[in-house]
Amino acid sequence: MKLTIVETGLVPEPIRAGFMDYPGMFRALVRASDPAMDFETVSVIKGETLPDPASLEAILITGSPAGVYDDDPWIGPLMDFARAAAAAAVPQVGICFGHQLLAEALGGKVIKSPKGWGVGRHTYEVLDCPGLVAKNCPKTVSVAVSHQDQVVIPPPGADVIARSDFTPYAGLNYANGPAISFQCHPEFDDTYSAALYTARADRLGPAAAQAVTSLAVPGDSAIVGKWIAGFLKSHAR
Repeated sequence: MKLTIVETGLVPEPIRAGFMDYPGMFRALVRASDPAMDFETVSVIKGETLPDPASLEAILITGSPAGVYDDDPWIGPLMDFARAAAAAAVPQVGICFGHQLLAEALGGKVIKSPKGWGVGRHTYEVLDCPGLVAKNCPKTVSVAVSHQDQVVIPPPGADVIARSDFTPYAGLNYANGPAISFQCHPEFDDTYSAALYTARADRLGPAAAQAVTSLAVPGDSAIVGKWIAGFLKSHAR
C-alpha cells in the first residue's frame, strides 16, 4: 500500500534545522508498525497540486498552524479533496489540523476553542480501537498535543473513539467514508514536543514550561501508530 501524506504545515523555522519534516515523522511512525508501507508526499503548504483522490490507495493529512476556517487558498480544495476521497472509499487519516479538516469536510463543526491552548501530554479515554488491533484496546492513551481549535460537533454517524474532558471529540471513526482522525500528535517524539513548546513560549506563557514537564508522563504514540497502520491495512484497496 502507498500512503499519500498531504503536508499542510511546516516545522517552525527556529527549530526546523534540528528535526525532520512532518511527513518524515509520519513515515517513521507508520513504518514502525508496517515496514512494507510505501509513501509519497503532496505539499499543499508549498503550493503543490492535489491529485485525483480516487487514484490513491490511502491518505494522511498532517497538522498545520492554519485553521479550517482560514482563507488560505489550499484549504477549500483540500476540503473538496477529502470529500471526494470519502465518496471514492479511499481510506483517510487526519492528525490535529487533519482531524479538524476531515470533521469539517464531512459534516462536522470546528472552532477556535474558548478553552484555549491544549499543550503537553494529554490522556484520553479510549472508547474503541480502529483497525486490526481492537482486541488489544487499552483503557487510555497519553500523547503529546498542540492545538487551539477543536471539533465541537462531529459529522453525522461518526463514532467517538477517544475523548477527554478537555477534548470530547479527540478521536473519530467516520461513517461517511473509511476514515479515522485524532486531535493528538503521535508523530511527535518528546524531544520535538519539548522544542516546539519552548519555541512557542511567547504565545503559551507559563503553559510552555508546564507542557514540557508533562512529557515525563510515559507516552503512547506507538499505540496510535499501530492503530493507524492497522486501520490502513484493514481498508486496503
